[in-house]
Amino acid sequence: MAAPANDVVAVERTLLKHVRDNVHGNIFLEPIFLKFVDTEQFQRLRDLKQLGLTHMVYPGAVHTRFEHSLGVYWLAGKAIDIIKKYQGPELGIEHCDVMAVKLAGLLHDVGHGPFSHMFEGKFLPRVFNGDKWSHEKMSAKMIDYIVDEHNIDIDPELLKKVKEMITSSCGSPTQNGKGNQFLYDIVANGRNGIDVDKFDYIVRDCRACGLGCNFQPERLMETMQVIDDEICYRAKDYLTIHKLFATRADLHRTVYTHAKVQAIELMVIDALVKANPYLDIASSIHQPSEFWKLDDSILKAIEISPREELKESQDLIRRIRRRDIYQFCNEFSVPRERLDHFRNITPQDIVCSQTNGINLKEDDVAVSNVKIDLTYGTENPLERIKFFKDYESKEKFPIPDYRISHLLPAFNEDIIVRVYSKKPELVGAVSAAFENYQYKIFGRKAQVHETPEKKKRGRCHN
Repeated sequence: MAAPANDVVAVERTLLKHVRDNVHGNIFLEPIFLKFVDTEQFQRLRDLKQLGLTHMVYPGAVHTRFEHSLGVYWLAGKAIDIIKKYQGPELGIEHCDVMAVKLAGLLHDVGHGPFSHMFEGKFLPRVFNGDKWSHEKMSAKMIDYIVDEHNIDIDPELLKKVKEMITSSCGSPTQNGKGNQFLYDIVANGRNGIDVDKFDYIVRDCRACGLGCNFQPERLMETMQVIDDEICYRAKDYLTIHKLFATRADLHRTVYTHAKVQAIELMVIDALVKANPYLDIASSIHQPSEFWKLDDSILKAIEISPREELKESQDLIRRIRRRDIYQFCNEFSVPRERLDHFRNITPQDIVCSQTNGINLKEDDVAVSNVKIDLTYGTENPLERIKFFKDYESKEKFPIPDYRISHLLPAFNEDIIVRVYSKKPELVGAVSAAFENYQYKIFGRKAQVHETPEKKKRGRCHN
């Protein structure tokens, strides 16, 4: 076996763990990383599907946070190795920097909850009335817990740096202004959104869902350069970077926020909210010692429980199994001039717009407000990125998109409002109320076409 790349040449080959990944090929894990991987807290990631409930529509999307985390670890190692190879002495990159970046890549998702971002973005706000919680901050807590629980001998300063690299993208302070900020942009980049986390999940998710992916992160990693403590890219790679953000947005539109995926998500959220008072699902979010026990299997635990008080939740889960899901009625894209002042539409808004005599209740309606952007809302993320002319140049500069192409999007955000009927027989009434709401707010219908008559009459399965 040839000596593996990625800064592990100095390690005895017999001590390396060899993993065959279906995206990156051979991945090698050094002993220090294995100490984290071979814990029940990290192995829990095998029971967290990367795309939550998307596999209910895209059957191949059953990959997990486990393989994604290994992929981000590998790409993080590649990225820091490339920078060190060409600029190591100039930037003062040390071995501990390399270790911190790789460990941050490995552990960045160890604090994730069940069902991907649905847990923290939709379930917890329902339970805690908008209380802020992030998987990044839980990852930092979980790292401390793993180290203590398994007596892992690791430098506290290195560990501190790892946690800062993971939480840097959600506004946490990093490094107290000591320089080398570029290290904190490799795994979770809060500065401009280009990081190896995206590099891995975009390629991995496209492959799992059977979609083509013409974005290749290797090109960007091989040619990036640090200038003034910031990772910059060649001017000629502008369109490659745009393709990164465009591919991500396309995945959100066609996969992550697919109308039927969201219908199932809404049902699971309702099931979890109804079960929470009896199972205390959300009570573990501040305690790593309890949180690591929570994974996607919570749905099966509810489904097969003999507890009578879980019947409403069980009925919802069985409806999902039998494909009797909430019925998608219709959707509209929020007009561009309304985006800046958009307020999330609620079931109450729809119910208050009914005029056809059927007494709709709020619990008959579900609404999903879907935001799809290139990363930073209406802002063009490429305006945050700095470019350079060639490797002899140490000058960095932004590039306005109009200098590249007039075919690039003039706007960078969509908000789509989708409305669902929880009962098939009410699709017609909910659709009519939704149309009335559009007339009331916009003075016209914003949806593309009327809800089909066949759907209005109701059907058993979706």
